[in-house]
Amino acid sequence: MKKILALMLFLSFGPVTFAQHEGHNMPAKPQQQSTIYTCPMHPEVQSTKPGTCPKCGMALVKQQPKTVPKPAPKPNPEPASQSKPKEPAKPAAKPSVKPKVQGGKTAGKEAEKPAPQIQNGDEKNEPVEKAGHKVESPGPAYQPKTVRYDLYVKDTVVNYSGKPKKAIAINGQIPAPALTFTQGDTAEIYVHNNLDEETTIHWHGVFLPNRFDGVPWLTQKPIKPHSTYLYKFKVIQNGTYWYHSHSAFQEQSGMYGALIFIKVNEPEIPAIPVVLSDWTDMNPKEVHRYLRTANDWFGIQKGATQAYAEAIRKGHFKTKLTNEWKRMLAMDVSDVAYEKFLTNGKPANDQPQFKGGDQVKLRVVNGGASTYFWLTYSGGKITVVANDGNDVEPVEVDRLIIAPSETYDLLVTIPEDMQYEFLATAEDRTHSTSLWLGSGHKMPAEPLGRLKYFEGMKMMNGMMKMNGDMEPMGMQMSLQQMDMNAVMYPEITGEEEGRKKAKETLKPAAGNAMPNGQKTDTTRTDHAMQGHQMQGHEMQSHAGHNMAASDENLVTLNYAMLRATEKTTLKTGPEKVLRFELTGNMNRYVWTIDNKTVSESDKILIKKGENVKIIMYNNSMMRHPMHLHGHDFRVLNGQGEYAPLKNVIDIMPMETDTLEFAAFESGDWFFHCHILYHMMAGMGRVFSYQNSPPNPELQDPKMSWKMLNMEERMVLPSAQVGIESNGSDGELMLGSTRWQATTEWRIGFKKEYGLESETYLGRYFGKMQWLFPFIGFDYHHNSVVNQPEETLLGQTSNQNNRKAVVAGVQYMLPMLVLAEARVDSEGKFRFQLRREDIPLTNRLRLNLMGNSDKEYMAGLRYLVTRHFAISTHYDSDMKYGAGITFIY
Repeated sequence: MKKILALMLFLSFGPVTFAQHEGHNMPAKPQQQSTIYTCPMHPEVQSTKPGTCPKCGMALVKQQPKTVPKPAPKPNPEPASQSKPKEPAKPAAKPSVKPKVQGGKTAGKEAEKPAPQIQNGDEKNEPVEKAGHKVESPGPAYQPKTVRYDLYVKDTVVNYSGKPKKAIAINGQIPAPALTFTQGDTAEIYVHNNLDEETTIHWHGVFLPNRFDGVPWLTQKPIKPHSTYLYKFKVIQNGTYWYHSHSAFQEQSGMYGALIFIKVNEPEIPAIPVVLSDWTDMNPKEVHRYLRTANDWFGIQKGATQAYAEAIRKGHFKTKLTNEWKRMLAMDVSDVAYEKFLTNGKPANDQPQFKGGDQVKLRVVNGGASTYFWLTYSGGKITVVANDGNDVEPVEVDRLIIAPSETYDLLVTIPEDMQYEFLATAEDRTHSTSLWLGSGHKMPAEPLGRLKYFEGMKMMNGMMKMNGDMEPMGMQMSLQQMDMNAVMYPEITGEEEGRKKAKETLKPAAGNAMPNGQKTDTTRTDHAMQGHQMQGHEMQSHAGHNMAASDENLVTLNYAMLRATEKTTLKTGPEKVLRFELTGNMNRYVWTIDNKTVSESDKILIKKGENVKIIMYNNSMMRHPMHLHGHDFRVLNGQGEYAPLKNVIDIMPMETDTLEFAAFESGDWFFHCHILYHMMAGMGRVFSYQNSPPNPELQDPKMSWKMLNMEERMVLPSAQVGIESNGSDGELMLGSTRWQATTEWRIGFKKEYGLESETYLGRYFGKMQWLFPFIGFDYHHNSVVNQPEETLLGQTSNQNNRKAVVAGVQYMLPMLVLAEARVDSEGKFRFQLRREDIPLTNRLRLNLMGNSDKEYMAGLRYLVTRHFAISTHYDSDMKYGAGITFIY
């Protein structure tokens, strides 16, 4: 009996004894220990139920609690799936980021562990360097800490559209982890580059030492593959910011995340980072190449080609003719057709922890590479309390548009115990993404209808001069106060034909219901349009449209409504005034400032202590979010001493905006359009402080400047190869910002059809790049002897067997007709007119050509995919043929 009792006691207490023994790794029984859910970013947040972190909004992850704390733990800084080389595997429950602890330290001692070589390892023991800006005091009640994060950059595979595609993740997630600091902390951020290519991280909107700003070859050397780089700076701000790669197109592939600087006395209100982004299945480098080669596949995908058949059907044939007469392409408000738009990495993100009466702060970051988002909320008004990290006097609105790279802090209220939709709709209104707040019955936001492109085209026709310039609206029409795109918004100007089909085409988040009614925006558009004289076009007033009835006005945010909470006036000092004209060319997708790219311009020298004023006029058809690194600027918006502080200003077509900033830094700082593909095409400038100390990382400034501009100067190929029943004709092009080399050929499958080839090398001139002088070589061969023929210019044709050097010029005429005049080394002149890609329907294109040698051609091409078309044409030399065309 005693043995039986002893055995029972052993079985009862034995597991407890072993579970508490530090030398064993035995799991506790479920009935004795409950599961704990914790935040990867904030380990101090713990819950017995699944949910989201009240500090950063991330999903809580399951973690088994320790029964007895272990002395001096060393948490693994990597995700569970990524163990360091030569290091034992860590428990899967460890957080991916090293948590902060009291006393200004981070848990563990990374220096004791084997680690990849740190590219700038000397920084670890250097005193933290402060930025040149005035330090905002965090208050006496807070003891600043040193907060460490480890970010692991690695290739991954995602599936947003039903197809697995390559992407780049940080700590195994897209978007990257939200990094949280308290104002006054010192940030130590180790970026471990596990890619096979270089990378960098830019800390967007942050005041920090120049060498940590994260622009490759301007402020630092890129982080080499499979190496580590330390970014170290004092947090002297508070608000919502973000971080992203500044190397090539990595931002588009997933390298972006929220960056939160918390006030010491932050109000006790739930706050959620809301990172909006755009996703394309196409390789971003390929997206850039398509844009630069004037390929309209993205317009086809979005149904935005504005073809002649559609123009006739909607009664806008004259509008289409006028548009092409002024040498403009189809009207569009965005360039890329995206497969998905995401909220915190998901098409629809749920935050069910809120109940009726709760107020929530949304820290909204537009991490999209090129997408503007309209923000609306089904639960009522949106209160704007901060922009680009800076507090503003609260403004209640019904909706707002957020430009790429902007951030807004928004307050929304959950009216009842239901689920309300915070809806972000792409500006081109092709798709949307949603954040659902609360739980219960879904209350969807009203979806935004399809844009009325021909109305926008009609308006632009009146604004565009024949030389390609836009009609300035003047300072009174700046600051987004007059949205010229408003004529395209059906919620303002009424429905149009095909509205039902358009609603079916629009793909909002699941659960969206049909709109209950439309609202009329009078706060933004009607007042701004009063007294504005449109040259060459008589814009209809809003009263002339079939406007939907509403009992209230639709209030839309614009920059003039933003007012700082404190005075922002600059100290008295010498003033440097700069005037910039934003210019661009949609046909060749070249974007410039004053018709110069970064590589074509010099650095702008400024002096510490100056007040720099910038007056910008947008002389292009696209809006541009212009971002200044490492500084805030005052937007002169009529608020006097309380002008808001921003680091990004969205400047709309024909607008003139003025901003100013105090020059208190040193080094080189980038100023550029934050539409990724505009920046990569060259739209930017570099502000350089005079007498700055040399950058220790960039010891050869000339070589660094050359490396900085290599991506902008890249030569991009394109090709079109037709194989038809009568022969093969095609074209191969290599183009850069200004230069282009082209080879055309026509090869007959019959002996009498012959062979001909023309190769040109030339440079584009002018702001619109309509003028193209060239030199080249012309080869014509036909083994069949033909009778001599006289050209339209009275010369004997020599096209049967011609080998000649040529020189000439091409010029873009109205109706997008390309005129060419040339002379060859045999003294023969030729004049030619050509028009390609006339959009008859969404996918059907007409090509025409004729010249003074009595050569002519007409052909049709139906685009099946972006790489394949069915084609047919008639050629004066090779007669009729039909077949297929391959497009690259």
